[in-house]
Amino acid sequence: MISFAWPWLFALLPLPLVIYFLPAKKNGKQESALIMPTLINVSSNTVSVQQKSTAPLIILSLCWLLLVLAISRPQWLGEAIEIPSEGREMMIAVDLSGSMEIEDMSLNGRKVNRLQMLKVVLGDFIERRVSDRLGLILFADDAYMQTPMTFDRKTVKQMLDESELNLVGRKTAIGDAIALAVKRFDAKQDSNKVLLLLTDGQNTAGKITPEQALELAVAKGITIYTVGIGADVMLQQSLWGTQRINPSSDLDEQSLANIAEKTGGQYFRARDSQAMSEIYSLLDQLEPVEQEQQKMRPLSALYYWPLALAALICFIYLLSLHVSFLLPNFLLQNKPMNKNDVHANSYAEGGK
Repeated sequence: MISFAWPWLFALLPLPLVIYFLPAKKNGKQESALIMPTLINVSSNTVSVQQKSTAPLIILSLCWLLLVLAISRPQWLGEAIEIPSEGREMMIAVDLSGSMEIEDMSLNGRKVNRLQMLKVVLGDFIERRVSDRLGLILFADDAYMQTPMTFDRKTVKQMLDESELNLVGRKTAIGDAIALAVKRFDAKQDSNKVLLLLTDGQNTAGKITPEQALELAVAKGITIYTVGIGADVMLQQSLWGTQRINPSSDLDEQSLANIAEKTGGQYFRARDSQAMSEIYSLLDQLEPVEQEQQKMRPLSALYYWPLALAALICFIYLLSLHVSFLLPNFLLQNKPMNKNDVHANSYAEGGK
């Protein structure tokens, strides 16, 4: 919808008519009404023709209308967008260690590795967090911020989809991931700060231990939900036939449960994609999305359209005046002489 920031400026529209009907100045000395630059100096015949025509009046009126339209600041009001009045800050820390490539997960009837399953199920969870500011941390040998806190869920999901295994090593720095999340949370008192930590192993790298990072999280009032990923049983082919192994033997469930308990969160075990979906549904209940929202209508300025059109019309009009003056003179100078003109010139030269 189009609106105007200063609609009262439309009162300027009849101003040219007021000036036009003002009484003429009475002076004994006759002066020219307008001094024109030599660039657009036209002959008296051309001026008289222009004066008789109504085209200049229409063009000038149109330009004035466009200028008044521009200074009244037209703007386009977009559709209302819901923005959260207040919500929570949720940081998501995803493990990219080498063990995440183990194919012990099933998704849509096919075997996939742990990261592929996590991208699909976690992506659905991200799309549901409408009112939360989300951030994404990826960690292995080190932890780094992939996406800072933002309401742009689409970008967070895209960054998750583009993550690759072995991007930052093959080990697991759980302590560094928690410490980085604590550091990156905003110092806002009116929002819940939540960390969702997803890993399939134990802390084997990093500069900060999980115990040290836990102390920081407790001091800052951050709630941590931990998720241990990996199946309990996996069939593996070997020289001695098919063997049943536990691919999650390195998962430190005790440490993850302790981190969640000390921060007021909860530990979850995701043995398959179905369990992972149920965990995210439970998280939606534990940390519900803020329902009270504000609405914002984006504004886009449109003043440059009538302004540009007025400038274009003026340029074309001045160009036409200049051409109408130069073209007749050019044709006159290049007009071929008839026989009478040739005899007259010969006579004049003979007389000399």
